[in-house]
Amino acid sequence: MTAHTAVPAEWLLPLRARSAGRARALLRDQAHAWGLPEDTTETALLLLSELVTNACRHARVPSGRRVGIRCILRDGTLRVEVSDPGDGVPRPRRAGPDDESGRGLVLVAALATGWGTHPRPSGPGKTVWFELGRCEAPSAGSPGRR
Repeated sequence: MTAHTAVPAEWLLPLRARSAGRARALLRDQAHAWGLPEDTTETALLLLSELVTNACRHARVPSGRRVGIRCILRDGTLRVEVSDPGDGVPRPRRAGPDDESGRGLVLVAALATGWGTHPRPSGPGKTVWFELGRCEAPSAGSPGRR
């Protein structure tokens, strides 16, 4: 992608555990369409999966609700937003060595160039976002171009 700003990609998925896999597939296709480098794509897929899983696990809302995903590529920075109707504010926590969960936001904080949360403007809930900088695809003829 050579444009400074790409058209955002947005999806609504059911608020259930298997939506993390669907979200990864959608983002992989979008990243390919934008020509993002493979390492950036893999990091984005991991972090997206963690945020969607957290939304589905912790939202505590009636069934039938959805998780919203929005991806924006602007000036070489990929921003991914995950919105859910839950009212809790996510915070990284220290997981024990034997814990099978609890590391998602720690991964986001470690791998993203920025991340945060804000209330959803369209109603109850929140949006958790992360950014990955320097996401421009290599120029034609550069090593690593697929």
